[in-house]
Amino acid sequence: MTLRDVFAAVSGQPAFLFLLLASVPTAAFLVNLWSGETAEEIIKWKYVYSTLVYLACIPGIFAVTLNIYLFLFERQSIWDMNLALQVLPILTMVGTLFLIRRKIPFNYIPGFGKLSSFLTLLAAVMGILWFIDRTRIYAITYVPFTYIVVGFIALLLIIRFAWSRIF
Repeated sequence: MTLRDVFAAVSGQPAFLFLLLASVPTAAFLVNLWSGETAEEIIKWKYVYSTLVYLACIPGIFAVTLNIYLFLFERQSIWDMNLALQVLPILTMVGTLFLIRRKIPFNYIPGFGKLSSFLTLLAAVMGILWFIDRTRIYAITYVPFTYIVVGFIALLLIIRFAWSRIF
């Protein structure tokens, strides 16, 4: 089974996907109602908020990455977008994060920094790959492949270090 087969199967049942993705911001709304108003009561719910953030961000980040890949590398037209798979997870992520942000700051949510670091690393990798794709540099070299992989990882570490120093 390929990723295209999975997308075709999910696109065949958009109601199920809509219910699944709509349940996350709905749960965030309900947790906001139940968590109370004082800081002590809200902090008790931080692991529930963390779970909701991950449930919203994993499909949302995947959809953003998929959109970037399809538009930059595959040159997909915007008219051919699959709204259920390419837009709905992003809207779910934005809506859930908006609801959670109204109740609790993100620095109190465990693991939220790891998501932003992952997104930064993903953006750096996509940027490097896009740059390599656009320059159309093809080289025949006698450098072992392991040196190229080590250089790529070193470049990613430098980008991550520079990004953390900037922000």
